[in-house]
Amino acid sequence: MATPTKVSAVEEITADFKESTAAVLTEYRGLTVAQLKQLRRSLGQETKFAVVKNTLTGIAAKEAGIDAFDGQLAGPTAIAFIKGDAVAAAKSLTDFAKDNKQLIIKTGVFEGKALDAAGVAALAALESREFQLARVAGVLLAPASAAVRTIEALRAKLEEANGGAAEAPAEVEAPAAEAATEEA
Repeated sequence: MATPTKVSAVEEITADFKESTAAVLTEYRGLTVAQLKQLRRSLGQETKFAVVKNTLTGIAAKEAGIDAFDGQLAGPTAIAFIKGDAVAAAKSLTDFAKDNKQLIIKTGVFEGKALDAAGVAALAALESREFQLARVAGVLLAPASAAVRTIEALRAKLEEANGGAAEAPAEVEAPAAEAATEEA
């Protein structure tokens, strides 16, 4: 029979799965509390790195519709529930795993699709969201920049053709009513 504590733990893990854009299952055997604290800090505020019970996590994953963790829930398990930039969080996890061999990335889920350890590494290898947005902005601004350069080149050519300085546009004559007030 399920205890109220276990039921609430399953509900919490299920909610974490449903609210996350990605989740990465890890084994942390041999890591110290200080190392886990360092990892949590490196993941940022939008990622929750939680040590979980395997049985309860299996139940919660099924309730959330996730089957990527089947057969992977063994040993000391922790999950990174990623709500923000999945690329940045995956990069933090893989960088930490390179420096700390005790952290083993087992599997993951990204936007409902299962990832193996190589898939998590591939996600980490992508460019950050900010870099991708900057690249799109550059592509969108390129035609406007080209138009400005073309107009500037035409102005310089006109200046060169007129012997040094382009003539300013002729002044517009004042209307007759304004001319009459100036005479008075």
